Amino acid sequence: MRARSGTRRLRNRRPPGRVAPDPAGPDPVAPDPLAPLLAGGRIAVIDGGLATELEDAGHRLDDDLWSARLLADEPEAIVAAHLAYFRAGARVAITASYQATIEGFTARGLDHDGAAALLRRSVTLAAEARARYRAERAPADPGHLLVAASVGPYGAFLADGAEYRGGYGLDRPALRDFHRERLEVLWGACPDLLACETIPDLVEVRALAELVDEAAAPAWLTLSCADGGHLRDGTPVEEAAAIADATPGFIAVGVNCTAPEHVEELVARIAVTTAKPIVVYPNSGEAWEPGTGRWLPARGPDVDVAAARRWVAAGARLVGGCCRVGPGRIAELAAALGG
Repeated sequence: MRARSGTRRLRNRRPPGRVAPDPAGPDPVAPDPLAPLLAGGRIAVIDGGLATELEDAGHRLDDDLWSARLLADEPEAIVAAHLAYFRAGARVAITASYQATIEGFTARGLDHDGAAALLRRSVTLAAEARARYRAERAPADPGHLLVAASVGPYGAFLADGAEYRGGYGLDRPALRDFHRERLEVLWGACPDLLACETIPDLVEVRALAELVDEAAAPAWLTLSCADGGHLRDGTPVEEAAAIADATPGFIAVGVNCTAPEHVEELVARIAVTTAKPIVVYPNSGEAWEPGTGRWLPARGPDVDVAAARRWVAAGARLVGGCCRVGPGRIAELAAALGG
């Protein structure tokens, strides 16, 4: 990766109160953009696996860039996938930037400016889907709809399943340098918030905590966990949640891309550590086997209404799905939880 100064602070390119780009009329970016979704004790349903919907639509994602490849090759497919989740009742769309990095795009032959443009495109495509959904619903008001720019883990860049292991062997300055420019470019594209997601490693949690505060960007932190009490690197989940609680930039904390059977205990552990909203979007329980490139059958509970109600009872405020959870299941959650 390109060497970058470990001391340079992120530029806050957006003054407080600037709105996200949405030709149909954006939602104002409040100090806490999640607050309108959760007002009055409401539960907010977020989207499911973007790659799952793209694969179901016939797009091949067997590539180191995964769904990020389509940012350049088939951007309309990404808009359609986001739109499917909005139609299902999701209130938050998570962008197709999970596996998108400057380094990954330049390794494929793009110049630096072209790589940054594709990162920004991930935000504008989600905003376009939101605009189309609002146009479909007019004159009815669909309410607050947010775009969360995905900041995936260093392990996603490696494309070898490291986000399911953690313990990369990099120190905090190195991880800050890896994430810094991508986070800055994504926030400069005017999403409503950042989604620092599938983070398996405590060192990476600390690095991201510093960066979101430098950027003055609201973000959620969701952790990739190995069981009901620990991150993939073995850290107790309470330790990571305590960092999120102490970080003003993190406005919510939770878990994602974790087996559903562990979520209830994880939510309960996080809830005793922080009063910030808890967000959960587990995978289907199936396990990805990097060596063979296939999904192994689930051995425990699914992401369904009964499970979601248990997570809400334990303290979750935002609920959705990750890998192998599609719009049909999100529609069920939205109908049961009120969206």
